[in-house]
Amino acid sequence: MKVVITGSSGMVGQGVLQECIESDAVKEILLVNRISIKLSNPKIKEVLVENFFELDTAQTDLQGYDACYFCIGTSVLGKTEEVYSRITYELTVNFAEVFISHSPNSVFCYVTGQGTDSTEKGKGMWARVKGKTENTILNMGFKAAYMFRPNYIQPMKGVKSKTWYSLIFTFFSPIYLVLKHFLSLATNSENIGLAMIKLTEGKHPVTVFGK
Repeated sequence: MKVVITGSSGMVGQGVLQECIESDAVKEILLVNRISIKLSNPKIKEVLVENFFELDTAQTDLQGYDACYFCIGTSVLGKTEEVYSRITYELTVNFAEVFISHSPNSVFCYVTGQGTDSTEKGKGMWARVKGKTENTILNMGFKAAYMFRPNYIQPMKGVKSKTWYSLIFTFFSPIYLVLKHFLSLATNSENIGLAMIKLTEGKHPVTVFGK
């Protein structure tokens, strides 16, 4: 398979990338990043874009892929609904539209979060925006689209967060040994990557994973 990964500098994206590198099913990996992660591997090609709303320079590189694993995300803390919507909804949908126009027979996997509001009518601003994003992608016409709504994600295999969240992961590492037995509470970066690869290999009746 040939896959595209966005957000490979983040914790979730790093985990997905690692599983793609290790998987025999994945033959080519295109990383679309703002800043190079400077990782050399025979499977990897990296394309840099300054602005994800202006993808002209990357369009020809997005042709003929089997899947996009969209791992870009931002915290809602300190953001107005307008700003959060632009980063979460508009940016994601813009990329998905460009991707499907060049790889129409493809799968799109999107990492959202537990508590996402599919009705788009709840009180939680971030949950409404995430729900709107999910709904738009699910109705965009992909071969298949899958929404991942994890709660706590434990980084595995040396994956690290570059933000203050790394302190949380360090604190929860021992607790994760218990949390991992409760799928609604926790998963890890390895599981997310493996699930995306498996879903690309064969269509699944469930489109939203998590609550």
